[in-house]
Amino acid sequence: MGRPRGFDEETVTAAAAALFATRAYDGVGVDDLVQHLGVHRNSLYKTFGSKRGLYLAALHWHVSHVLQPLIDQLRSGRDPEQFFDHVTRKGNLDLLLLAAVERAPADTEVAAVVAQALQLLEQAIDDVPMLPSGRTGKIALSELLGERVRVRALSAG
Repeated sequence: MGRPRGFDEETVTAAAAALFATRAYDGVGVDDLVQHLGVHRNSLYKTFGSKRGLYLAALHWHVSHVLQPLIDQLRSGRDPEQFFDHVTRKGNLDLLLLAAVERAPADTEVAAVVAQALQLLEQAIDDVPMLPSGRTGKIALSELLGERVRVRALSAG
């Protein structure tokens, strides 16, 4: 019988998602993960198989625990402005954006997760009654993504 796991997998996955959202996949080494997450290298490999395995788990976690609640909030009609603020100002799209530009072109599994998440966001925005006539979820999502890139770039300087 092996030793019991000394960490909570969901907590580690959430922390990894936050780290990948700030530094991207290529900007995070296994040593960074070990130090930032407080988990031994062997435990990371045993649980997630590889850095890529942890990245995929973090990306899936991000979609289900960060993006989906925002989409649910938008669909509920409670406060569309709060949704737009959360996705442009608070960094809730950062992991998805970085995955789209860095990993998706080289990794079909990441590309599929990114495409599905973007489609969910687009459909939810399409359903918002406040969109001006002629505007689509695709256009509004493109503007949101562009605004998040702009805000992120300005805050880095």
